[in-house]
Amino acid sequence: MTAVDLPAVPRVLIAEADPWSRDLLKQVLLNVRCDARLDVCGDGQEAATLLRDKTYDLILADWELPGIDGLSLLRSVRQKRRSLPFILLSNRNDSASVREALPLAPTAYLTKPLNMQGLTQRLQDLLLNEGESVYCEIPPLAPGMALPMFLERRRDVCDGAPLRVDVKAAVQHSLAPDGLDLGQLEEQVKTDPQITAVLIAAANSAGHHGTPVQTLAAALQKLAAGQSMNLILGLALKHNVVLGDPALVAYAERHWQLSQDTADYGRRLARMLELDHERCYCAGILHRLGDLALLRCLEDWRLGGGALDDEAIGESLDTFGAAYGSALRTRWRLPLELRQLIAATYSLEGGVYSRDALVVNLAAQMARLTEHEGLEALAKGKTARLLKVGLSELMRVRKA
Repeated sequence: MTAVDLPAVPRVLIAEADPWSRDLLKQVLLNVRCDARLDVCGDGQEAATLLRDKTYDLILADWELPGIDGLSLLRSVRQKRRSLPFILLSNRNDSASVREALPLAPTAYLTKPLNMQGLTQRLQDLLLNEGESVYCEIPPLAPGMALPMFLERRRDVCDGAPLRVDVKAAVQHSLAPDGLDLGQLEEQVKTDPQITAVLIAAANSAGHHGTPVQTLAAALQKLAAGQSMNLILGLALKHNVVLGDPALVAYAERHWQLSQDTADYGRRLARMLELDHERCYCAGILHRLGDLALLRCLEDWRLGGGALDDEAIGESLDTFGAAYGSALRTRWRLPLELRQLIAATYSLEGGVYSRDALVVNLAAQMARLTEHEGLEALAKGKTARLLKVGLSELMRVRKA
């Protein structure tokens, strides 16, 4: 089937076991056809049920689906619709696997990590006529919708924070003659809470096993170069990843800076005390993720026609910021130990504290000080006393 044979609004099925790869496929496809009707699932049995109940114009399926695998789905589809576009995705790049799939005539056989440019071109060829583009307007707010209700409904489905880093430039700067330099890529993106959270979540997802990953460096190593690059570039395809309202940008800058200062202080304190400085840095970078995600939802509110001023932004952050952060960290299944460390930036609960938790708590206190406030009170406080860190050490950390 060619693009000219498609209905006005194509229906597409995406069947992919890994949730972050699934989301990436969804974003790439919507970037080509924002109006597509999408069904997305994570196992072969659900995909088979959907194929039985609905008629699709394009299918993207992973060979390694649990239950009924993607090759079996392709075989079933070919028994009924020989020409239906079907893109088979797989971790298998050996010749035997390719020979097994080819008799079933997949429209494309794409091996992971995916070539994003190649996938995009395939989708354009299948879903668009030559020279065609599709524009989708932002839907207006429902009549009578109040801002608190809007934010309450968006809390459990929000897509995370806006991007601080230009991801395309970051990837480009990290390319070496022999491929992507993961160390350089970490340097390029480590200040971005959204990228950090997504990569850690992806490294701990269903498609990856082993010890839970709690730092950006460990996530990059576990995902490897190709998938890391795809996930980062995929973030740039999402809606509202760059804020347009100056007031929201100003708030985001303050929260980014607060995250950065907390992370830097946490890393310096941890190094001084010979603790896990990468983990402390990561907790500091991530601790304002909820506030930033809320600002991104406020941009959606504004673009949908909602009124927004400085007072409304401040009240929304006070009311919903913490809840957004908690919901995101839970939904993305960040490791419990990392979530507990992030929570320690706000308060210390219980009577026994890990030294890492004390470090990030003290770092967050330092980051919240104004330029006119000194460190004397912090040096006399409970956290510094438990760490046995005095005024001279705090001054060194601040000046480093």
